[in-house]
Amino acid sequence: MKPEAQSSKDSRRILVADDDPAILRLITAIAEKDGYAVVPARDGREAYKILQADNNFIAAIFDVVMPHISGPELVRFMKTEKRLMRIPVMMMTAEQDPKLSSESFGAGAVVFLPKPFTTAQVQIMLRMLVSKGGSTEK
Repeated sequence: MKPEAQSSKDSRRILVADDDPAILRLITAIAEKDGYAVVPARDGREAYKILQADNNFIAAIFDVVMPHISGPELVRFMKTEKRLMRIPVMMMTAEQDPKLSSESFGAGAVVFLPKPFTTAQVQIMLRMLVSKGGSTEK
């Protein structure tokens, strides 16, 4: 990859956490096709560790139900950290419980995507998510 392409991708980094490897690969492929650089996490604990060390994301996408730390718990943590609270979060789930979407929004998520989803839905939601983000400069 050319250095200039790498630097523009660095400013378009998103954190994606899902304990389903197929969903993680799918979201990663869709986001990368749209020019985002994806940092994947296999569960909530891994996402939490990444956020502890790195806040250089323009958006985050979390599964609601994950082992160790759930998506809403991650969002609540992010809202308590000044360096993370500007990162907009999309939550996604295959669960049919309406309480999960209200819990996600209550925690601070800005977009909610039910599974299964289409590529176009992910692309539209990701654009909405990024447009709702805080300023991208440090």
